[in-house]
Amino acid sequence: MAEQPETLLEFPCNFPLKIMGKADDQLAQVVLEIVTRHAPGFDGATMEMRASSGGKYVGLTCTVVATSKPQLDALYLELTAHPLVKVVL
Repeated sequence: MAEQPETLLEFPCNFPLKIMGKADDQLAQVVLEIVTRHAPGFDGATMEMRASSGGKYVGLTCTVVATSKPQLDALYLELTAHPLVKVVL
């Protein structure tokens, strides 16, 4: 019986991260610092930002070149641990 792969992703691949956080002037900078720490080739100019209809939250999309599952796991852990970040998909 073949072993199940740990992930369905094939690395390296472009991987979009959807990050929801409080509408705060520092959110985009914090997310950029965390993402570039784990994906050094990430271009901050490609980050997409969208405010919620009520203006209380902001959605950010960062598409990184994922090289491994441990890289993505570490990225998710650091992002979700930050107090300004509410959800990471």
